[in-house]
Amino acid sequence: MSDRTVGVGMIGYAFMGRVHSQAWRNVAAFFDLPVTPRMRVIAGRSKDATEAAAERLGWDEAVTDWREVVGRADVDVVDICTPGDTHAEIAIAALRAGKHVICEKPLANTVPEAEAMAAAAASATGKSMVAFNYRRVPAIALARRLVEEGRLGEIRHVRAQYLQDWIVDPDFPLVWRLRKDKAGSGALGDIGAHIIDAAQFIAGQHLVGVSALTETFIKERPLAEGSAGLAASGGSGRGAVTVDDAALFVGRLSGGALGSFEATRFATGRKNALRIELNGSLGSLAFDFEAMNELWVSDGGRGFERILVTEPDHPYVGAWWPPGHGLGYEHTFTHEIKDFLEAIGQGADPTPSFADGLRVQRVLAAVERSAADGSRYTTVED
Repeated sequence: MSDRTVGVGMIGYAFMGRVHSQAWRNVAAFFDLPVTPRMRVIAGRSKDATEAAAERLGWDEAVTDWREVVGRADVDVVDICTPGDTHAEIAIAALRAGKHVICEKPLANTVPEAEAMAAAAASATGKSMVAFNYRRVPAIALARRLVEEGRLGEIRHVRAQYLQDWIVDPDFPLVWRLRKDKAGSGALGDIGAHIIDAAQFIAGQHLVGVSALTETFIKERPLAEGSAGLAASGGSGRGAVTVDDAALFVGRLSGGALGSFEATRFATGRKNALRIELNGSLGSLAFDFEAMNELWVSDGGRGFERILVTEPDHPYVGAWWPPGHGLGYEHTFTHEIKDFLEAIGQGADPTPSFADGLRVQRVLAAVERSAADGSRYTTVED
């Protein structure tokens, strides 16, 4: 472990807060780092819940105002694990205070917010990164390596899906992810952002235009427990779903490849099926997160062959278990924290940057514009 430490403050303690906390706790135990993280403080709105989270997740202190985290002298890194409507305010304040910032995806809820965040990052002394954790799946990192090496030749097709089913039940409550004012968009921003970033990362190209459809299958849902509207209605209220349940679009990438993308939370039976396939002039590759330790590769005109991505020379894997002992979802977060800390320690610029997050945000906006006005093709803004 390095003698140089960086104090970490995290904002948010729910699902993302838990997995980020595990990464901060474990990263120095498995990777040799130029700096060692110290879990100084966690922030949340509820005093009791935040204090319980601090004790359970390994944080030294708990506070109820994120501004306290940003203002502390013993906090060098601010980790933002809150809903998208708060990302811009927190990240910009932290960057202006000289902190390093890692922010959950998507970067923001709107393009103007993301632009402001990217501008703040460009002029900041601290480092910044968007937490697109799927880039750190060893099989996806290996796929990127194969494309960089030219194993697939000229990339012609990119296919990406992210399929879930957790809101199929019409009585599932109106949680924040189903409200545009909190989440920005639905399946499109929540999981579609992941496949946009992962596909662009693997292909080494970015989307330049899209043609899209979106749909909200269930228009109203029961109000979530604890909401003001539920109390006012005596516990029987319902509210409008203001985001998409599914998004489907085709697009063209900067290198000429054609792409198809599908993000839905209504694929009954699919739990977390992030799938990507690339077809090139010399070969193809395919990945499915529900078999996350496998990459399927076809080259030389042969059929697909399975690579079990658990060998020491595969990306990230050498720090963990013997060959054949698979990794899981939580390891992707440890890998992204490891990369972020290495960049901080070396004075390098981490990726994906806020500028990369802004590029994804512009794709999301183009998809929404295309779906709203029925455009056959909508250009992604530069």
